This record gives sequence, C-alpha cells and structure tokens, in this order.
Amino acid sequence: MRKVIATINMTLDGFCDHTSGVPDEEIHQHYAELLKSAGTTLYGRITYQLMEFWRTVLENPTGDKGMDDFAVAIDNTPKLVFSRTLKSVDWKSAKLASQDLEKEVLELRQQSGKDVFVCSPSLIVALTKLNLIDEYQLCVHPVIAGSGMPLFKNISEKIILKLIKTKTFRGGAVILYYEPANDRK
Repeated sequence: MRKVIATINMTLDGFCDHTSGVPDEEIHQHYAELLKSAGTTLYGRITYQLMEFWRTVLENPTGDKGMDDFAVAIDNTPKLVFSRTLKSVDWKSAKLASQDLEKEVLELRQQSGKDVFVCSPSLIVALTKLNLIDEYQLCVHPVIAGSGMPLFKNISEKIILKLIKTKTFRGGAVILYYEPANDRK
C-alpha cells in the first residue's frame, strides 16, 4: 500500500505562498530528490498552473543546478490534476483526474509502487478532512508573511500529530515530518 504524503512550503506564520519562501539550491535539490521518489503527485488547478513555470526552465536552463535539476524532476514525475474548470492539460506527465478526490486517492493508495505526494493546499485540506493523509512534510521557511492563504484553512476539528523527524537547511528552513498521532483512517 502506498502512503499519501502532504508536502508543502509555508511561512513561519502558516501561509502557503510560493513567492514568500526562500528556496535555495539545497532546498531545490531536496525537492528534486523527493519528486524522484514519488509515484504520483496530486495538484489542484492553481498549483498545477504555477508549477508549469518549470517547463520554461527546462526549455531555458538557468545554470543553477538546484533549479535545473528540480525542473527535470518535476517534468518526469506523474501528475494528477484536480480541476472543475480545466478541460485538458498538455504537460506530457500530467493528466486530469477522472474521479473525485476521495475515490482517486483510495485507488492510488491500494496500488503498489512509490508514494503519492499531495502538493496543493486545497487538496491537503480536503484529504485531511477525509483522514487520508499518512504523513505531513511541512517545510517552514524563516519568513513571516503577515497575510496570505493559511494552510489548514477550514479545518474545524483538532488533529494531533506526532513529530517523526526534522530536516534543517543551511538557509534556516526546516522540514517538520509528522504523522497522525491516532489512527483516524
């Protein structure tokens, strides 16, 4: 059975804004390696469209090894996109979900292979509510944004998590690895 892992960057004050973080080569390398270990990544429309930026890096490499390696890794990783408005996607490694989120994730979980990574705030919230997240990997950047989209918006019940490990980057970002403390599934 595959694990469903929520992985996202956020600010110290809990906002998910890709422009607020301070990704450096070390962080890009970490996420490139993470993507290589993914069986599938799940995106909502907004995050998917933001990630399409990396296709331009593939076409015109930056010379920054971390960024260029990340672009290759994200290009090669299978992506499943959940959208009510997109009718098609043209990234060769992406496809639109054909079922609702719960059904797709339950099916993916039962398959053998590499883990499923959830990479959009809205999907992380929805799957948290459905008790379908096996692990959270929260990369907290040393930034206070002051405003933005809170990660756990609209979660109305208390959820206790167990810290299983941490990873600290030279630039001050820290990944906190958590799993649900109780068996909520």
